[in-house]
Amino acid sequence: MQETKVIQPSKGLFRLDLRTVWKYRELLYFLVWRDIKVRYKQTIIGAAWAICQPLLTMMIFAIIFGRFAKMPSDNVPYPIFAFAGLLPWTYFSQSISRSGASLVADSNLIRKIYFPRLVIPAACVVAPAVDLALSFLILLVLMAWYRFVPGPALAVLPIFMLLAVVAALGVSLWLSALNVRYRDVGHAIPFLVQFWMYASPIVYPLSLVPRKWRTLYSLNPMVGVVEGFRWSLLSKQNLDPVSLALGTTTAVVILLGGLVFFKRMERVFADIV
Repeated sequence: MQETKVIQPSKGLFRLDLRTVWKYRELLYFLVWRDIKVRYKQTIIGAAWAICQPLLTMMIFAIIFGRFAKMPSDNVPYPIFAFAGLLPWTYFSQSISRSGASLVADSNLIRKIYFPRLVIPAACVVAPAVDLALSFLILLVLMAWYRFVPGPALAVLPIFMLLAVVAALGVSLWLSALNVRYRDVGHAIPFLVQFWMYASPIVYPLSLVPRKWRTLYSLNPMVGVVEGFRWSLLSKQNLDPVSLALGTTTAVVILLGGLVFFKRMERVFADIV
C-alpha cells in the first residue's frame, strides 16, 4: 500500500524548521553549480569576468577618487584601499541582486515540487563566493606589488567573511520574499545597491565620517565588514569596536527578521509567484 505524506506549513512565529534545509543540501549544491555555469556560459573570457568587474571598478575609483579628488585612504595606497573594500562589497551586491529575483525566476520549480524555498535565495548568496575567491587572488598580487605583507590579523578574516554572508543572506531573504508579492522590489534593487555602496566606506575611510554621525552610520552592517577586511588584510589602524559591534548586531537582527518573514511568506509563494 502506497504511503501518503501530507506537507503542511510550520505553525508558530519562530518555527523556522531549518533542519529541513540541511536535508535538501544536495539541491542547494545543484542550484549553486547551476548559477555558476549559467553566469559564464557562452562567454569569451569565462570566469575572468569575476576578476574584471572589481578590478576595473578599482581602476576607475583610483583615478577619480584617489588621484583627482585626493580621497584619504588611511596611509594605504589607494588602489589597495579601494580593492580591499570592493571585494566584500561586490560579493554583497551580487548576492542581493541575484537573490532579489530568484524566487520569481524559479517560479516553475516552486509550483511543481516541494522543497524548502529558503534554498533558492541561499544558493544565490553562496554562488558569488566563488567570484570573491578569484578576485582575492588579484588583491594578493596588488599587495605583493605594493609590498604589503598581511599581519596576524589575517587569521580573523573568515569571521568578517561570515559577517558578510550573514548580512547578504538577511537582506536577500527580505528582498526575495517581498519581490514575490511586490514586483516593484525587483526594479528598486539596482537603486538600493547603488545607494548602499556610497553609504558604505568603499571609496572613503570610516575616519572621514564625523563622530556625531558615526554611530548611526555604523548601523550599516557593511561598515563593519569592509573595515574588518581592510584591518585584517592591510594591517590598518585599530578597528573601531563600536562600529563593528553595531554592524554585527544589525546583520544578525536583519537575518533573524528575514528568516521569520520569509517563513511566514513561504506558504503563499506557490499561489502568487
